[in-house]
Amino acid sequence: MLEIKKILFPVDFTQNSSKLLPYVLSISDKYDSTIYLLHVVEDLSKWGSGFHIPQLYLKQYQDAALKGAEKSMDKVCDEQLKSCPNFQRIIVSGDPAQEALKTIEDEGIDLVIMGTHGRKGLEHTIFGSVAENVVKKSSAPVLVINPYKLKGI
Repeated sequence: MLEIKKILFPVDFTQNSSKLLPYVLSISDKYDSTIYLLHVVEDLSKWGSGFHIPQLYLKQYQDAALKGAEKSMDKVCDEQLKSCPNFQRIIVSGDPAQEALKTIEDEGIDLVIMGTHGRKGLEHTIFGSVAENVVKKSSAPVLVINPYKLKGI
């Protein structure tokens, strides 16, 4: 029988993440899984080199972003995960796709459930696709849901 004991759910604290949560909770309930909520605060140091932004300001901004992520994660856990007793919170700084892949390996994730923003054209070329990178490189199966196509949720 298929065992899905650990589910990775990358969250960006947008309404789209909330739309996916019923799917995550349903699968978690069916398999009695632990949900690993992952939020990645983009590492801003990569942007500082060309803009002459002092490192002190970047560090302060990064720290503020991490504190804000903690508050947002508290809200998700307190308001939307009351029915799920098994979840872990992970907040890190870095590249979202790389951190998701690292978490998959480090935690022994069995299934990844994530959304896609459906970026196209130049926006996709510049920003890439976190979901696409995770699908291509993940050692665990990845369920990708387009939140814009969901009906009735």
